[in-house]
Amino acid sequence: MTKVILPPQTIGIIGGGQLGQMLALSAKSMGYHVGILDPTPNSPAGQVSDFQMLAAYYDQAALIEFAKQVDVLTYEFENVDLAALKAATQFTELPQGTELLRLTRNRLVEKNNLRSLGIPTVNFIEISATTIAEQPQAIAQCLPGILKTTTGGYDGHGQCDVNTLEDIKAAAELYQAAPAILEKRISFEKEISVMVTIDGQGTVHIWPVVENIHANHILQTTIAPANVSDAVTGKVHQIAQTLAQAFELRGVLGIEMFVTANGEVLVNELAPRPHNSGHYSIEAVNVSQFEGHIRSIAGLPIAALTLQQPALMHNLLGDQLVQARTQLSHHPEWHFHDYGKAEIRPSRKLGHYTVLGNTNINQNLTWLAENKE
Repeated sequence: MTKVILPPQTIGIIGGGQLGQMLALSAKSMGYHVGILDPTPNSPAGQVSDFQMLAAYYDQAALIEFAKQVDVLTYEFENVDLAALKAATQFTELPQGTELLRLTRNRLVEKNNLRSLGIPTVNFIEISATTIAEQPQAIAQCLPGILKTTTGGYDGHGQCDVNTLEDIKAAAELYQAAPAILEKRISFEKEISVMVTIDGQGTVHIWPVVENIHANHILQTTIAPANVSDAVTGKVHQIAQTLAQAFELRGVLGIEMFVTANGEVLVNELAPRPHNSGHYSIEAVNVSQFEGHIRSIAGLPIAALTLQQPALMHNLLGDQLVQARTQLSHHPEWHFHDYGKAEIRPSRKLGHYTVLGNTNINQNLTWLAENKE
């Protein structure tokens, strides 16, 4: 049973980006104090929190000092130094632990763990100079595919499409320092995801299954609920239940999946934190993924989850945020979120908006198609 942390105790969030910001806003609305550890001055999360410690995520001394100032720790992204995080747990609560972080921060470890739990995935294989020399036939079984670094890559970084063994050899920079993973590229009908958590009373809660539309490996739009069969929804729920219980989950877990033409559900990636595809839940679900995360790590119960209206969430990347600001007066249906990041860069997630109800969803899908860059 997770220790109960009640307001106005202090929640410490490692990471100051938009996920940390939305976690902080949820925690503040419940009466908690919030501290942020992030190396960027005036980070998005720091802007809405009680204090921010400026420090690198691998600075063990700073992390320990931060831990001493908070009653419970959580993180908003995976690239936290595990040794520093373990050291900090001597001084405060970390309900999520470090094992799930270890399993999900390395794609190869993550895929092998999923396989050990009987969770279906695409075919995959480790890629290194040794496997290229010794296992060319096994590698061929995963081609055409996507070659990815096992750690650090996100939003299309650290990966490339490959069709032949020669393509893999030409992308040696992805596996020179450490083994990479090759995942077979498959034909699928939909990309979907789901958020899951276990609350302080041990009850598993699963948010609605949503459909995701990507471009250049970056999430563009999420539609809730996903237009999938009851059979697919049942498979997703079984996967979420299995993972939540296997990990003794605290905090939310995002599960990204593919749905094939024959209704097979394959897990692509896990995120041991709130996920971009769960942003719609702020307006559309009675308990958002962020409130659910806070309640879970604080040892509190969570009400049965209800999708109150269908929803569409659209990411605003780079200059899209600037353009959306100019359009805001024409879109009263937008629930507009600007993360307050200081620098606008291409493909950087700078904000999002959500619309509710089928009429608004259809109108915005039409508008997005007409204004596609």
